[in-house]
Amino acid sequence: MIGKILGLKEIREILPYRYPMLMLDRAVAESETKYVGVKNISMNELYFQGHFPNHPIMPGVLQVEAMKQLAQIAVQKKLDPSGKNDVYMKIVERVKFRKPNFPGDRLKIDVEVESVTDTEAIITASTSNNSGLTCQAKITLGVRHRQYPDAMPPLFNEYDKAASTAKDINEIMSIVPHRYPFLLIDNIVKIEGDHIVAIKNTTANEEIYCGYTPDYAVLPESLQCEIIAQAGCACVLSRPENKGKLGYFMSIDRAEAFHPIFPGDQMVCELDIPPGQSRFGKGTGNIKVGDKIVFAITLMFAIVDPA
Repeated sequence: MIGKILGLKEIREILPYRYPMLMLDRAVAESETKYVGVKNISMNELYFQGHFPNHPIMPGVLQVEAMKQLAQIAVQKKLDPSGKNDVYMKIVERVKFRKPNFPGDRLKIDVEVESVTDTEAIITASTSNNSGLTCQAKITLGVRHRQYPDAMPPLFNEYDKAASTAKDINEIMSIVPHRYPFLLIDNIVKIEGDHIVAIKNTTANEEIYCGYTPDYAVLPESLQCEIIAQAGCACVLSRPENKGKLGYFMSIDRAEAFHPIFPGDQMVCELDIPPGQSRFGKGTGNIKVGDKIVFAITLMFAIVDPA
């Protein structure tokens, strides 16, 4: 397989991803442990319509997703030789978003396999464009049996939209620049000082679930990072001193996934962001489905004046 060019046909035979979540156009194994991928970035891609209007930037988490997908190609035969399991991003850490990617850029993805066993693989990865390094990360891939919902979700609780809801979607859009299809929180239950609780209701009609082969669809861990980040931005940008400013995702210290998230789940996103002494904000939070923590993260973003 070393030196063999993987085009769309071969990539689709290994990965379950389809439009709009397939983040690789071509790939090649340079050695047993080093793989290189290419993702051309086009204004015609769906996410540019909402990230951000009039200033399109490729979401940083989609660079992480591209790394994850190339890493999965690199270890698939050892981690999941049958192709019947769910290879997922168990941990992502030391993520630094260095430079933006714009329509017209070409993204190079590099991954190196540090170690791989029957149950997990540890990967170092980076992305770059013509201007240099754009993102870097350490990723731990895990493998689990495919799971499916086995109960109806509890309905109409304290997190459902009500008169007491702190901010509805219109108020959220007055604070953050994200729009369809990359606005990933639906309402804010409460903001109390440094603490925010935001809700994402995930449904099968969302394009992100069309990005999987038909028999199995879960929410990508990369997007779970983005959901928490958007909640954090909404919290910080709602403070009077930050009115009219923008929030940019800067880094992920560590994020860990504990359980898959399915269409029909109500995601309760809680985040604490203490006031900082600079333009950078650091937050720690988690996502719950029902009474179960399914995802946890520590992240950092910058608050900047609009260009």
